[in-house]
Amino acid sequence: MTSVKAYTHNRFAPYWAVGMVVFGTTGLATIWIDLGTFWKSYVLDIMGPAWNYILFRGLFTAYADNRWTRFFTPNRTLIFFLAVCAAIEGAQYLHLYNATYDPWDLLSYVSLLLPLYLLDLFQLRYARHKQPANNLSEK
Repeated sequence: MTSVKAYTHNRFAPYWAVGMVVFGTTGLATIWIDLGTFWKSYVLDIMGPAWNYILFRGLFTAYADNRWTRFFTPNRTLIFFLAVCAAIEGAQYLHLYNATYDPWDLLSYVSLLLPLYLLDLFQLRYARHKQPANNLSEK
């Protein structure tokens, strides 16, 4: 990473980490705490992809410049999770495993995933905007 991009990433990493912990804890809490139908049906579908987006992108750590995070760009990560979510719903629709198909699940998957994707893109554009015109200062 360039120094400005690394600085921008490192500056936002604690916020992404807090988000990952909150999303993960809330999503997993649906297993043990029963707060009604919406909680049991949709909260994990909302939190799961968001939590994993942050995890796959490495947004929660300062050590994010590696082969994994270079492969999982924002666009690839979004497409990957949309494909996985669609495959899960398709498998439910085809009764490939014991689950109930609910088309609202597709909306719940993207309800937090898309805003995180947009925040990630904004952060990357912010880092590029702050980057110096030439890289002579980095040598």
